[in-house]
Amino acid sequence: MQILIDECLDWRLCRVLSGHYCSSVAKMGWSGLSNGALLEKAAEKFDVFLTGDLNLTFQQNLTRFSIAVIVLEAASNRLIDTSNLMPQVLKALGTVQPGQVVRIGITR
Repeated sequence: MQILIDECLDWRLCRVLSGHYCSSVAKMGWSGLSNGALLEKAAEKFDVFLTGDLNLTFQQNLTRFSIAVIVLEAASNRLIDTSNLMPQVLKALGTVQPGQVVRIGITR
């Protein structure tokens, strides 16, 4: 899978996603793009967009993009909180489909 990590998350999460190609929004030079523009660009090159933006699903109609979105629901966006969710992310990568949104982490 080709995975793009949102700028609100630590790029070092890529280290845990072994077996997959992983890059960050900053590394791609896409920092500062609006969510819609970012998802359009991401859908051209990536299979999955990994974010900690809990509001993204309310701000965008994600089914119109040909990219899966995994939303991390952690105590914070800090690496120490999000890295604990990576085993669940790796499991989700096996089944996630374009246009699908998967929430991983703390249940509300």
